[in-house]
Amino acid sequence: MIHLLRAAGASLVLDARGAGAPVLVHWGRDLGPLDQDDLRALADTVIPAVTPSSIDRPLRVGVVPTLPDGWSGRPGLDAHPAPGPARHVATTTEATGAEPADAGALAGGGVIDTVVAVGAHEVRLRFALSPQGVLEVDQRVRNVSDAPTTLRAASVVLPVPDRAREVLDFAGRWAGERAPQRLTPGFGTWLRESRHGRGGHDAAMLSVVGTPGFGFGHGEVWATHVAWSGDTVSWFERSEMGASVIGAGERLEHLALAPGETYDAPTVVAVWSDDGLDGLSARLHPWIRGWVTPRGPRPLTLNTWEAVYFDHSLERLAPLVDAAHRVGMERLVLDDGWFTGRTDDRRALGDWDVDPRAWPDGLTPLVARVHDAGMQFGLWVEPEMVNADSDLARRHPEWLLTPADSVSWRFQQVLDLSHPDAWECVFAKLDTLLREYPIASLKWDHNRDLLVADSRAQVSALYRLLDALRAAHPDVEIESCASGGARIDLGILRRTDRFWTSDTNDPLERQRIQRWTGILIPPELLGSHVGDERAHTTGRTATMAFRLATALFLHAGIESDISRLADADLDALTAWTEVYRHHRALLHGGRVMRVDDVDDAVLQHGVVDAEGQEALFAYVVLGTTDAALPPAARLPGLVPERRYRVQVLDLGAEPRAVQDAPPPWLADGVVLTGAMLAEGVLPMPLLAPGNAIVLHVRAV
Repeated sequence: MIHLLRAAGASLVLDARGAGAPVLVHWGRDLGPLDQDDLRALADTVIPAVTPSSIDRPLRVGVVPTLPDGWSGRPGLDAHPAPGPARHVATTTEATGAEPADAGALAGGGVIDTVVAVGAHEVRLRFALSPQGVLEVDQRVRNVSDAPTTLRAASVVLPVPDRAREVLDFAGRWAGERAPQRLTPGFGTWLRESRHGRGGHDAAMLSVVGTPGFGFGHGEVWATHVAWSGDTVSWFERSEMGASVIGAGERLEHLALAPGETYDAPTVVAVWSDDGLDGLSARLHPWIRGWVTPRGPRPLTLNTWEAVYFDHSLERLAPLVDAAHRVGMERLVLDDGWFTGRTDDRRALGDWDVDPRAWPDGLTPLVARVHDAGMQFGLWVEPEMVNADSDLARRHPEWLLTPADSVSWRFQQVLDLSHPDAWECVFAKLDTLLREYPIASLKWDHNRDLLVADSRAQVSALYRLLDALRAAHPDVEIESCASGGARIDLGILRRTDRFWTSDTNDPLERQRIQRWTGILIPPELLGSHVGDERAHTTGRTATMAFRLATALFLHAGIESDISRLADADLDALTAWTEVYRHHRALLHGGRVMRVDDVDDAVLQHGVVDAEGQEALFAYVVLGTTDAALPPAARLPGLVPERRYRVQVLDLGAEPRAVQDAPPPWLADGVVLTGAMLAEGVLPMPLLAPGNAIVLHVRAV
């Protein structure tokens, strides 16, 4: 039978006829409500010619492509003993979004399960298309022989059409995550592997291939993401034999399977769009919002790290609590430095008891002061790590993932969570803290790579730990931080409530990092804080207006000692928090729009509500524009025929502009149609580099 899944303008066709592995005939644009006759005609028509000096039958890339089937590209399944030809065992279809329109054809999403025998292994693949058009592919590999086998790869391989030629993925470093890189590979393989054990600051995150020149608002694109917090692999391959594929999965290091044993691969998330990169977000964001865990509005959060660092005491923190209350913060998170002996980053990790010198009465007085100020209390932890200079490491050197004399990273080693006693110790410490104190959230950090060949056991143990804590404390939110944004993936998001996007609060860096991270992750799940005037990570200064505009669009907060600010700055922060609360539902529930800017010095982005009634857009000038007059603002995503009033939103601080006179419309706002605003008719003020304005758009 030939199986069809359709949802939200996307479709997938799987040809499960014959003895060989089923073939994905199509994944991309919706082909309509096809019956079996239509599907047979399609599947038979796309069979290619046989080229000279090649296998003597048409090359069709099955769902488990192997060498014996004629596929000489990167294999989906690589094992010892070597796989033989793939053989179809069974395929079934299950409705999830709607009843079948025809045998094997589902509209509104659905699931196809297929089983393929490949030598000593049985491979079960599940293709699930969500109502938003997001494809999840799960794979289970079982050793069906009577002898041990070894897996070197068990990845998902998906076909893409020949018009998909250009690749976009991401590189980066600490405080500079999600740096985009675009290229047009020739024949062969463009391969990205992570060996960090945590994704890494340079993680590809989302691997995109598309029609040449695709952008945020145009072009056809296909993308994959591995929902896994350890080592991953992704690739694009174009063969001179005519086939193009994208692949993704966990990077395996000779995984042994005993007879009857199974390997459950991480979920590969795959998305198609004919509306460019924003079209990917338009599918991913509502899908993620359907299963993610945050409860209620995202609270304005003050984190103490860049305010006090390791200088902890009630006397030091009390003025900060009072200032946070004055400006309207809703949560205070006590960062690193609260536990026994933690005076710098070279000692005490692993000793998760409240430091009696800094906190002689425990954390209770601070928590009480935070609660009296009307805020929730949160706490920083780094449970997966240990310093050599700690009681835990001295007592249990056998709990270290690597030998104690191996290379350290930020003066710390990794605690082997796959060791049952180490796991129990960490769980008990955290469970005790959460029972003793009314902690609303944990900032869960992870400040180094694992530096081991196989990260699977550690990541699996971490997932068990997070699952156990959430079961025991279901009301506690968890923020995933990994020296900033080194572990941003949908595997850990199943167990957490937000990401710390980057360790840099420099808004110039943040604008770029947030722009690209937000393709995958909805804005309310990405933390963004107003930092000091002089950035901790770069030493660069930024205006208050720029810092406020940059933090507004995500899960906003502050990371600065605001107890030392002048009244004018505190008033600006107060006005900003009021704006955030007023527009929070729009910021965290609408469709994200980004503009393909003609000038690299300018970024434009915004969010539009589901009805097209209201929107907020930011116009950001990062550097010197290429002309005296900067590009006009474009506001996409509005209803073309509807009229809108556009006004500058007062965030509490004025951006700096260098001009003799502003555009006249800025004085009182303007009413224009959605079509006009999308076309780009709004002249902008001549903002100095490192400044931004926010436009409020409302239907009239």
